[in-house]
Amino acid sequence: MRIQKEITRLQSLIDLPFGELHARVEGFYARHMQLLDSGRAEEWAAQFTEDAVFDVPTLPKPARGREDLIASVREGRRKLAESGQRHRHWQGVIDVQPRNDRTLWVRAYTQVLASTVGEGPEGGRTWIHRICVCEDVLVVEGETFLVRSRKVTRDDLA
Repeated sequence: MRIQKEITRLQSLIDLPFGELHARVEGFYARHMQLLDSGRAEEWAAQFTEDAVFDVPTLPKPARGREDLIASVREGRRKLAESGQRHRHWQGVIDVQPRNDRTLWVRAYTQVLASTVGEGPEGGRTWIHRICVCEDVLVVEGETFLVRSRKVTRDDLA
């Protein structure tokens, strides 16, 4: 029994039965999006590889590496604070495809919900700000995943 537990512990996430792998990927994204939405830029960026590429239409050019990612989150949070908005990312319809190079290709729909913060005529209003498709390449790092690359497309720009 102890040997089996050790084998399981050493087994890569990639090698898990697909249902368990999918659940782990969903858990990764749940934490990942909550870190982003709460403005925890360093922790969110730490879930990317050091050389990650983040390509999203809201940036003038793709962010490369963790420092660019941190800067983009901080700038986004500043703009949201100025506008009196809060954003929440809701990711679903997650398609997970293991690849031969032991990475995962993940495609998911992401809704960005916006809410106005505070009292007054606009306070408390919530709406769908954007609908996007998020395509990631994930690599295994110990007991979790890291994003190597992310390409985001917006339905309103496609």
